[in-house]
Amino acid sequence: MSAHRILLMHPMDPRGVKVGGIETHVRLILSRHPKDFSILFVGVDEFGDRRLGEVHKVEVDGRVVDFLPVAHIDRSRINLASRKLTGSTTFRFALGALRYLPKLRALTRGAPVSADLQRFEFAILPKLLGLKSLQMVHGEGSKEQKMDSLIKKLWLVHRFNETVALTLADKVLCVNPNIVTRLEKILPRAVRKAEVMTVSVDTKRFAPKPFDLADGVFRIVFAGRLDEFKDPPLMFRALAGLRERLNGKLEFHYVGSTDPERYPEFAAIRDIAVRHGAQSADGVAAIIGKCHAGVLTSYFEGMPCYLLETLSVGRPFCAIRLPQYDPLVVEGVSGALIERTDPDAECLQALIDGFVILRDDIFAGRIKPENVHSRVAPYSVETQMARLFAHHRALQGKIAGSAGAAAEIGAAA
Repeated sequence: MSAHRILLMHPMDPRGVKVGGIETHVRLILSRHPKDFSILFVGVDEFGDRRLGEVHKVEVDGRVVDFLPVAHIDRSRINLASRKLTGSTTFRFALGALRYLPKLRALTRGAPVSADLQRFEFAILPKLLGLKSLQMVHGEGSKEQKMDSLIKKLWLVHRFNETVALTLADKVLCVNPNIVTRLEKILPRAVRKAEVMTVSVDTKRFAPKPFDLADGVFRIVFAGRLDEFKDPPLMFRALAGLRERLNGKLEFHYVGSTDPERYPEFAAIRDIAVRHGAQSADGVAAIIGKCHAGVLTSYFEGMPCYLLETLSVGRPFCAIRLPQYDPLVVEGVSGALIERTDPDAECLQALIDGFVILRDDIFAGRIKPENVHSRVAPYSVETQMARLFAHHRALQGKIAGSAGAAAEIGAAA
């Protein structure tokens, strides 16, 4: 019996194909938790082969965790944004968790347990179980910005859920400093229990690899969902312009399950695009290693796992600048950041120019994978997970409120 236990709740199947930065973070918790912790993961069944409301032992990257599915969500739908509340994975998961609340109460009784949450919608559940909770805040979008999810349509509901979650949480971790700044304005009382801790990167799995320059083709990779806030039209237009500048010696590698054909701008690069679909972490690492650079054109982000993973493999970026990228993407070392303009003609041209310079630097040997990799050292899973689990130990009361708690968390920071 482990000394500590975490109730980890998220609408995904630990064996499944749901992709995104939050899912990457959750899988790292499942696979890299300390030996004195056990994990009860409450999620969904993508395969239809697990009885709901029962605990199943599942292996995640060599580690065994307890898996309690509370809803069946077909894997063909798991990565799609729902247009209706009743059809959303989040809504169905929340209903399922409430249905099996007595089961959860029995499973969390006795041993020290705290809850780990990634979504605001589930904040009430740990309190109904009498548990302390840690709330991770991943996003910082606003209702004026583009997004695919129901959050935009139900913005007032989202803001209500956020207020409730941050009020109920015993600890709040924000993936970038901008989120803490925003909390100071909208919910000052939450700031007292908040701090910055980004998502993590497995620097061993995503180890630096030498560039393959043999055929002279410049290969750019993007991994993740092609949601509207990622601004795929700008990305595709930049790649089309870059193709012309490089006389066709360009490939675009997309890792993810979104259909890029939903954007008309994709047609101009369709014939140079390689669509890899959803991939395991090892598959993503291998694909990144065969490419030369990454691209990001988002209007807003938390802290993209894809950014950390690509840099960790030693691949630089050309990206539309967001403040949280500044420590990571450094000109002459790990890429270039371009300021967004409105209209976007100016930043479009700057992206194309930036990629041309980056391509020349890579092929001339001026960009070193090891130097790019070094930018993500503070974000390694070893550093970040030590902090996360130190907070859970404190929440569970072993060292809460003592000098030992502060020392342990401080040493992990």
